[in-house]
Amino acid sequence: MPSVAVKLNSVFFKFLFKRRLQNRVQTPLNESHNQYGITTRPEESVSASNPSFTDGVATKDIHIDPFTALSIRIFLPESSLSPPEQTGPKTKPKSSQQVYPISLIQRRKSYGLLNMEAPRNDMRRSSFEGLDLRSDNNAYQGYAPSPQNCKKLPIMLQFHGGRWVSGSNDSAANDFFCRRIAKLCDVIVVAVGYRLAPENKYPAAFEDGLKQCSKLMGSGARGVGAEFTKAEVQRHIVDAIGASVVEPWLAAHGDPSRCVLLGVSCGANIADYVARKAVEAGKLFDPVKVVAQVLMYPFFIGSVPTESEKKLANTYFYDKEMCTLAWKLFLPEEELSLDHPAGNPLIPDRSPPLKLMPPTLTIVAEHDWMRDRAIAYSEALRNVNVVATVLEYKDAVHEFANLDILLKTPQAQACAEDIVIWVKKYISRRDNEFSY
Repeated sequence: MPSVAVKLNSVFFKFLFKRRLQNRVQTPLNESHNQYGITTRPEESVSASNPSFTDGVATKDIHIDPFTALSIRIFLPESSLSPPEQTGPKTKPKSSQQVYPISLIQRRKSYGLLNMEAPRNDMRRSSFEGLDLRSDNNAYQGYAPSPQNCKKLPIMLQFHGGRWVSGSNDSAANDFFCRRIAKLCDVIVVAVGYRLAPENKYPAAFEDGLKQCSKLMGSGARGVGAEFTKAEVQRHIVDAIGASVVEPWLAAHGDPSRCVLLGVSCGANIADYVARKAVEAGKLFDPVKVVAQVLMYPFFIGSVPTESEKKLANTYFYDKEMCTLAWKLFLPEEELSLDHPAGNPLIPDRSPPLKLMPPTLTIVAEHDWMRDRAIAYSEALRNVNVVATVLEYKDAVHEFANLDILLKTPQAQACAEDIVIWVKKYISRRDNEFSY
């Protein structure tokens, strides 16, 4: 069972959050705010970006859309300053049998194919052959002398949680989590912001996620379906992110051919939506390739209740009543349905076919009422031969690895490490990457 501290915090959290939800239901919407968009709440703490390598990661914010409040935060690990890795003949592994640490097996149950490798800890601090790209205050300038002198890192697009109505990509909790993943996984994390409900209802959050990814993927200027040369797409990727100004961090260090989507709670719904759109677009997104996605306790729902929805309806932090109210604030009144495509990934005639989806890791918690539906989605993917792994954490609650009061628990650290181990297979071994 969760600790006494978790139980007490849950009671206080549920009281406060339900009160905020009810206030938003009763508060008239300001149409002038709807157009520009609300992307953060005044009662939530935010963390300022820091271009210096604090604890091995530098960050910067970019406002990418002049017509909305949308922005992204880039997390650049200091390992990006290492010289590019030397490419040479690959050595054959001593054994194809994977060995798992006992602690990994004890702390969670798993479903589906596991091919977990120990993450590399390559966090060397170096420079481009003696050329230091940092200023006196250690702020990274980001202007590489030439692409061949840069270490190229995979790009992870991260979508925060918040039940559609709260949270932000620059919140203190999300900043901590993204720093942890960027450093452990040795990737550039791009935390994507989106407009919140009820000021902006469905499909605003989904469109925002896809819009910002489209700019990163090079389809923002001409639209999906336009013809690009590889050089043109690469230029557009860096130009669009910086609003017609080259964004040096992504240009110097990003490898768009190794792109991972990671979503937290309702952000997992957005990540899965973006993955589907990427599959539909196919090679039009070249050179960007979505090689895998990570769905952390996805915010799935449906009209036919599962066993966990029956037994855990009044569970810790996010109970069913609270989440159903959040869905009512998010969905337009004329589209209000528990089987809405935004919430139920297993509705009939889903497009594209599940067999085309990328490898998927699903994180679920023992005391999360939404866990069974997430597991069912993973099972459906495995039934059509998609690599789909589920990691279920004992005594855990919804968002146990992302809530500010739980971020530094051993369980949250273990979850981050497990994600890194799984993701490494798809960003480190080119012969195993997913392609459309």
